[in-house]
Amino acid sequence: MKLFHCQCCGEILYFENTVCLKCGHMLGYLPDEDRMLAVQADGPVWRALPDTSAQADQATDPGPLRFCRNWERSACNWMVPCDEGEPTGPAGYCLACQHNRTVPDLSTPDHVTLWTKMEAAKRRLMYSVLRLDLPRPLPDSGHPQPLVFEFLADDPGSPDKVLTGHDDGVITIALIEADDAAREERRSQMGEAYRTLLGHFRHEVGHYYWDLLVRDSDALDACRALFGDERADYAEAMQRHYQMGAPEGWENRFVSAYATMHPWEDWAETWAHYLHMVDTLETAAALGLRVNAGQALAARVDTDPYHSRDAGQLIGNWVPLTLALNSLNRSMGQSDLYPFSLPADVQTKLSFVHDLVQRCHPDPLA
Repeated sequence: MKLFHCQCCGEILYFENTVCLKCGHMLGYLPDEDRMLAVQADGPVWRALPDTSAQADQATDPGPLRFCRNWERSACNWMVPCDEGEPTGPAGYCLACQHNRTVPDLSTPDHVTLWTKMEAAKRRLMYSVLRLDLPRPLPDSGHPQPLVFEFLADDPGSPDKVLTGHDDGVITIALIEADDAAREERRSQMGEAYRTLLGHFRHEVGHYYWDLLVRDSDALDACRALFGDERADYAEAMQRHYQMGAPEGWENRFVSAYATMHPWEDWAETWAHYLHMVDTLETAAALGLRVNAGQALAARVDTDPYHSRDAGQLIGNWVPLTLALNSLNRSMGQSDLYPFSLPADVQTKLSFVHDLVQRCHPDPLA
C-alpha cells in the first residue's frame, strides 16, 4: 500500500484516514484515480479542495463526488463520482462495496463494530484487485460468476457456525473472524502460524481467481503441473489432512501446512502470499526502505510491484525484507511478522501466479 499526501497541507495520509490530522479536512479515496482527496461539502455533493502541492499543475478536478453509502456508518471512506447529487454506480456504493451481497444485522452494535473492521480489510483487498487490473464482474453485470461478498454472523439459536469459504463466486467471511481475540484463539487451536482478517480475504479471493484465470484458460495444464490435479476428491483430502496433518518434508514444497491439503488450497495459499508480497513491497517502496546486512540480506525496494514484469526481482526483495522485519519484531519481543519460508518450489509457484496476473495488465508500466 502506497502513502498519500493531503493536497492542501502536504501531510502524509494513510489508506484508512478519514480526516487530515494537520489541516482537519475531510478525506475520501477516489479509486478510479487512485487518489486520496481532501474534500469539502458543497450542498448535496463534495468537491476536492484546491491543490497547493508542487504537482498541482498535473492534478485534475474530479468534479462532484459523493461518499459511498457505507460512509454513513463509518464503514467506508471511498468516493463515487456523481452528477450534481446523483451518484453513479449501483445505489451509490463505491467500487468495493458494490460487491457486497449480504452484511450482518447492523441493529446489533457488536455487529457494526466487527463489520467496519471487515470492510476495512475488504478495501485493502479491493485496492490490490484494482491495482492489478483483475476482472471483478459485478453482481448485476450478467457475468455467470460475479465477485460477491457475504459477511455473516453466527445464529445464537443454532449450533451451526458460519464457515469462511468460497463457492462459485460467493466469498463468505464469518463475522467472528473480525474479533481479534476469537480469531487468535482459533489460530492457536489449529496450530496456524498466521491468521488475519485480510489473510482470509486474500486466500478466498484466490479460489475465485482460480476459476476465472485458470479453470477455463490455457494455463490449466501448467497449473496442474505445479500445484497438482484439482480433480482429486476434496472431501477426502480434507479428512486426511485433519486426521494426519501435513506430510513429512512439506516445508520444502509448500508455503504453509494448509497448502498441502489439496491443489486448490495450495493455489489459494500461494495466491494470498503473492498479494501479501506485492502490497507490502509497495509499502516498503513508499517508505524508501533498504536492507543492507550482507549479500544474503540485501534489498533495494524501489519499483512498483503491482506493475513489475520481473517476478524474480519481487521475490529477491521480499525474502530479505521479511527476514529484516522478523528480526525487528523479535527485538520487540513479538513473534515473526512473516512466519514463512519460500523454498525454490514455492518461488516457482509465486512466479506462475505473478505471470498469470500480469496478463491482466493492458498497458504494463514496467
